[in-house]
Amino acid sequence: MLGECHAHMIMDGINYKAAVALHKDGVCEQAVRQHLRECQKAGVLFVRDGGDAKKVSKLAKELAPEYGITYRTPVFAIHKRGHYGGIVGHYFENFREYQELIVRAKDEGADFIKIMVSGILDFGRAGVLTEDGLLREEIRDMIAAAHDAGMAVMAHCNGDKTCCWTLEAGVDSLEHGYFMEDETLALLAEQKTPWMPTIAPVGNLLGCGRFPDEEVRKNLKGQMERVRKAAEQGANVGLGSDAGAYLVPHGKGTKDEKEYLIKAGVTEKMMESVEQMIRERFQRR
Repeated sequence: MLGECHAHMIMDGINYKAAVALHKDGVCEQAVRQHLRECQKAGVLFVRDGGDAKKVSKLAKELAPEYGITYRTPVFAIHKRGHYGGIVGHYFENFREYQELIVRAKDEGADFIKIMVSGILDFGRAGVLTEDGLLREEIRDMIAAAHDAGMAVMAHCNGDKTCCWTLEAGVDSLEHGYFMEDETLALLAEQKTPWMPTIAPVGNLLGCGRFPDEEVRKNLKGQMERVRKAAEQGANVGLGSDAGAYLVPHGKGTKDEKEYLIKAGVTEKMMESVEQMIRERFQRR
């Protein structure tokens, strides 16, 4: 049995735009059921979704018990206007609007709050992000407001400085975490914050022809090394593949991520421990 601690049921691992288009006139139940069957077949019986703007994950949570799957979702992720995040949620322009989105998420049945505080990898250029992260004060206030509302926080975050600030602000789980340096990895280990390094969305690109393999290998090698260092320090490294991302299909992508983590020195016992932490922290109180 596997637990998938970072997935997006709105995506299919093949073509994001086509997958989203299935839900343009309302959530396509057939597509959601197909992905749940893929999880069930692979033995993935716990899923934590990262949210979407179409309420796909909300329906997935309603249907999941039919497949023996425990499902948690933020319903949608929250990002600052002009920054990365539109593909998985809704934006705010000022702090009042952010607080209103927290209330909206709770009203729509969210189990936790998902925030976007940085860009993503430039997969064609190693070591490069699509944009810088939010300001330190913004990250601090966003996490504090969600906690004040009684909600745990899952944060999409890349870049050393942004990851450090997010950890310092008390985030409940760190997602992706590419390009963290040694001091930030030490902080991660010290605080015991669950980290989903999502290696599969990079490693599975090798040989696909979409991006230069040389650049992909550099990003993969760097993240594997960061995971190894974190594991050696006793950090809580968990199994979250970003299932649904390109070449990371539901079910199989989770298995791929597990293989990457094992190669990087993360034990199955640690994965199980982190999954239990996620189950306990990321549920509606």
